[in-house]
Amino acid sequence: MKQEIKYKVTDELREIIARWRGWLKDERRYSLHTLDAYTRDLAGFFEYLRQSRQKDTALKDLNRLSVRDFRGYIADRAAHYKDKATLARNISTLKNFFKWLNRQKIIENSAIGVISAPKQPKVLPRALEIDDTLRVIGEIGKKEKKAWQGLRDTAVLTLLYGCGLRISEALSLNFEDIKYRNDFLRIKGKGNKERIVPLLPVICDNINAYLSECPYRLKDGDALFVGARGERLSPRIIQRQLEKLRVSLGLPDTLTPHALRHSFATHLLAEGTDLRSIQELLGHASLTTTKRYTDVQIETLKKEYRQAHPLERDDNS
Repeated sequence: MKQEIKYKVTDELREIIARWRGWLKDERRYSLHTLDAYTRDLAGFFEYLRQSRQKDTALKDLNRLSVRDFRGYIADRAAHYKDKATLARNISTLKNFFKWLNRQKIIENSAIGVISAPKQPKVLPRALEIDDTLRVIGEIGKKEKKAWQGLRDTAVLTLLYGCGLRISEALSLNFEDIKYRNDFLRIKGKGNKERIVPLLPVICDNINAYLSECPYRLKDGDALFVGARGERLSPRIIQRQLEKLRVSLGLPDTLTPHALRHSFATHLLAEGTDLRSIQELLGHASLTTTKRYTDVQIETLKKEYRQAHPLERDDNS
């Protein structure tokens, strides 16, 4: 169980942090995982200030923070945590918070803008092979003890791979989102950005199969995918089922709910779908993000080329 987040700040600043957190959740629509990471990052920053200044941070203190203060915090984090991705997120959290404070006209401090995130190695999206993807979708339902839960898990994975959704987007759907639209879905993604994705017949069939066996009579306003007690399904349930599948099917640790989104994009690109269309379907704000899948295709091509070309065979070495 995760520890409760505690801020070493005054009551006034604690209320402002709560407002910022509410903005991330309701306006920016950050996932619970990202929201937890950002708020813990900020708590860590105020813990550092508390240790260095021997007092809780007040709102007025934020105006006085200098580039040196921020660099001291980053140096302290780097000494304890070697992961560049975590350090980059720590910096992103602070920039997000102070930018929000400025926009809300609460305080203005641009010193954090001088701090640059460490360069990170380029990590390509890890997609599954098509056969493995279909095998995962076909097997996921067998991991549940109750038939309706197995049908639910199958429907969720079919939705992730068939529409390229994030797990948070799929599990935030309500009953009416699918009830009245059997040919497309209206999805609200990161940054409250809305997009429309088409629904394949097989997706609708799997969702309807789950709904017909679900013991809860769902109505408008209810979560589309529910857990054993009728509550909105937790992403952890799907993650845990995929962990079991990784072992039983001998698949890599990269098999996660997000891997199905990567597989959706990679497989569409391999079939000739243009990048702009994939960008729209994924809800990427920038085409640069979508272009990562082109790099995946190039890496796959290079691997296949080396395996197939006569000059790379052992008998020619």
